[in-house]
Amino acid sequence: MRVLLDTHTLLWWIAEDARLSPRARDVMADGRNVLLVSAASGWEIAIKVGLGRIELPRPIAAFLSEQLRQNQMDVLPVQMSHALRVQELPPLHRDPFDRMLVAQSQLERLPILTADPSIARYDAEVVW
Repeated sequence: MRVLLDTHTLLWWIAEDARLSPRARDVMADGRNVLLVSAASGWEIAIKVGLGRIELPRPIAAFLSEQLRQNQMDVLPVQMSHALRVQELPPLHRDPFDRMLVAQSQLERLPILTADPSIARYDAEVVW
């Protein structure tokens, strides 16, 4: 299965956070699955690091590159079609990063691994 990780899912996996559901943990640990991290998640993490809301043990570029490699995760680039799809989404969620993930999920036909109940309100497959 190919699955798109929400930003918090990526961070919780890295931190071995107990908030990660057993189902999410199983999906992420299954080496047959392709784990995708949106470039939008990198952007979101960079903003939060810059605002002091997230602390990382190393500079963000080195840290994320290392984590993606260690966890065998691939990057899903943000395409123009993804950006334009956001405009078509109903205003169920105000977070622009989550709206981008929903757009990517819909266009790429990817389930999203997320605990966010607002994302589940969209026409997107959620795994949690």
